Amino acid sequence: MASHRCRVAAHHAVNARYRYLRLQAEADLASATPPGQFYQLRCPQTSTLQPFLLRPMSVYGTGPAAGTVEFLYAVAGAGTQALATLAEGQPMDIVGPLGRGFTLDARARRVLLVARGVGLATMAPLVGQAAQAGLAIDVLLSARSPADAMPHELLRGAQATVHAVFDSDGSSAVARVEPRLAALLAGGCDAVYTCGSERLALLLRRLLQPHPHIHAEVALEQRMACGMGVCLSCVRPFEQDGHVALQRVCREGPVFPLREMVGGWHG
Repeated sequence: MASHRCRVAAHHAVNARYRYLRLQAEADLASATPPGQFYQLRCPQTSTLQPFLLRPMSVYGTGPAAGTVEFLYAVAGAGTQALATLAEGQPMDIVGPLGRGFTLDARARRVLLVARGVGLATMAPLVGQAAQAGLAIDVLLSARSPADAMPHELLRGAQATVHAVFDSDGSSAVARVEPRLAALLAGGCDAVYTCGSERLALLLRRLLQPHPHIHAEVALEQRMACGMGVCLSCVRPFEQDGHVALQRVCREGPVFPLREMVGGWHG
């Protein structure tokens, strides 16, 4: 973990809600950042926006240049609104890489990825890793509407079977998603990974009960201050060995065993 002074190499809107940011640093960030890790970004100060804390952001991609790191984010609060003002060529400071990333099961032949909203940015590097390993990939992609789904941004050229569900037509409702996920888990799935929705993660946890052999991980999205485990602002409960244990999302996570997840976190 270190602080890096970067240059904004590219920054543009993807659609009405999401923006793409590519930074260039002198350090080798590509080989040091596995899928699922995150950086703390120092957002710029403007005349109307003065975000104080660094903002945690999952890595959307790295490389091919050693110092390149990419982010895909939704413009929401003061921090991301200020971030959206950055122009190409401007400097930016980031801290990381931070946290625990995904573990791609070496025995897996078919994996299922379940992503909701901007959670797809967290999953995108894992898609690339799974594709490079020659694994068959199923994706359940949940979004507000087709305009927000961004399957091309998730796959980035990888081959996968995509099952898209939307709030706009009701196909993302639990009652309709449940049989689709159950069929995917029973159809030769060896590992499942999810990010972006507590509702979908808890549904997966329940559906996994008859499949103890399936490796399962969840990446949690969480507000945090320091990002290094000191402030304890991101502590959440997890079920371990029959009791509830408190874990820091920034330090012990953000990726956790899905079966240990307890409801009530807000991502």
